[in-house]
Amino acid sequence: MTAPATTTSGGGLVRRLGLGPVSLRRIGALGRAEMALLLRNRTAAATALLLPLATVALFATFVTADGHVSTGALLATTMFGFLLLYVVYYNLVTTYVARREERVLKRLRTGVVTDVEILVGTAVPALALALAQVLLTVVAATVFFGLPVPVNLPLLLVAMLAGCAVFVLLAVASSGVTRTVETAQITTMPVLILSMIGSGVTGSVDSLPDGLARVFQMLPLTPVLELVRLGWVGTTGADAPRDFVGVLAEAGRPALIVLLWLAVGVSATRRWFRWDTRR
Repeated sequence: MTAPATTTSGGGLVRRLGLGPVSLRRIGALGRAEMALLLRNRTAAATALLLPLATVALFATFVTADGHVSTGALLATTMFGFLLLYVVYYNLVTTYVARREERVLKRLRTGVVTDVEILVGTAVPALALALAQVLLTVVAATVFFGLPVPVNLPLLLVAMLAGCAVFVLLAVASSGVTRTVETAQITTMPVLILSMIGSGVTGSVDSLPDGLARVFQMLPLTPVLELVRLGWVGTTGADAPRDFVGVLAEAGRPALIVLLWLAVGVSATRRWFRWDTRR
């Protein structure tokens, strides 16, 4: 058993990474415990299960195809965006804050579980729910809107995994500047609102000035959805669809931005994440 941690800042995040491989068994055990707690919390469960579905269902009543992107693909990618924002990001911010203030994170660190296992295990339920809802959305969009077969499935899967990683890291970092579960509604607002507006999930950004549009392209959700759409239909909407190889050339810029956000997320986590209570 390792000694209790004395560092409460994010700098201790890599304290035990070199002591051995990550244990999937321990991550699975933590994930099952977190899933049970999530389903018992009606507010958190409703946010994770109902809010994204209800939001996209509302959008489905008036959304139309965007350029070369079909209605089915637009709805599916929009759903993925809301899942990243609500199920992964917002839900995990409140979860990490709650576990920190209950001193659960600090107690876990006194055992054999490593820091990475704690953070990943806590995120497992949110990621599992997001994946399940993505699959349901794909089935529904295929049946009702004729969602096409992905043009580049590897790119699509990598984009989804990278998007999940980015917003898990942002959630971990945001929890460090969030004092209570209640204040998470305030601290997460900039990421939620700017991501929704900048990625175009709440409406087209084509009418915005070029300078502002370029800024929005640098936000975390925008390049993720661009990569998802490229992998699915071979275009982001403005240009004609490309084939399996053709989309790779278009994927370079958004992929680079995603990598930058992964680096930002790791740096912000190490700087701001806290293991001990803020009280």
